[in-house]
Amino acid sequence: MKPNDAPRLVASGITVTRGSRRIVDHADLTLNAGEFTVLAGPNGAGKTTLARAMAGLIPADGSVTFDGMPLRDLPPRVRARAMSYLPQGHDFHWPMRVDSIVALGREPHADAFSQTSVQDRIAIERAMEATGVGEFSDRPITTLSGGERARVAIARALATEASVLIADEPTASLDERHQLIVMDLLRRITQQGTAVLAIIHDLALAMRFADRVVVINEGRIVANDTPPLALTPERIGEVFGISVNRVETPDGPLLLPSRAL
Repeated sequence: MKPNDAPRLVASGITVTRGSRRIVDHADLTLNAGEFTVLAGPNGAGKTTLARAMAGLIPADGSVTFDGMPLRDLPPRVRARAMSYLPQGHDFHWPMRVDSIVALGREPHADAFSQTSVQDRIAIERAMEATGVGEFSDRPITTLSGGERARVAIARALATEASVLIADEPTASLDERHQLIVMDLLRRITQQGTAVLAIIHDLALAMRFADRVVVINEGRIVANDTPPLALTPERIGEVFGISVNRVETPDGPLLLPSRAL
């Protein structure tokens, strides 16, 4: 944890069982203000299940607290203001304007009869500026590229001004340039004090951008540390079944997959 950062979302003993299978097994994970945490693991490891349990979207044994308060005790609207959850994919099926989609992030702050407030407009403009989507604010979302849609989805989450952002595979299906843009954006969000958790498959991106990497395998957290300590070649071989070459660069160490084990 960085100096002066405080725990925002604390999950203790999270266990999720489906039928006879335990998907997540007694997972402990704390998201700290101003910290970019990456959750990594092979397919079927329990990443999305753990993230959804921490967001209060699915039932789970164990406890989750937000700023020391049990998450289950928070009213739904209060919870929605405290935490933004960005699901997998950036599918938009209706040709809504970009600014209208970003404005949806303000719904937790409104009621059925309220008008868009000055604070709402400021939050919407700030989110669009941070993500660089203001230039096509009046365009239908269906006319944008995959990378542009990803940034709009993040802008909608940012407009909520939540203390915690959980993003499930925000770089999936994006080209390399847009992956870097999205990861840099998520890291910059933490500079404003937001606690960010992102599920990322690309270990090179995790090594390059994360403050902390949490590795989960078969439902159990097996590492929770800085990227170089969490993503050692030995652990990557054991958990992901691949060998990697570590290359030192001016931007820090990079991981290059070598071969399947």
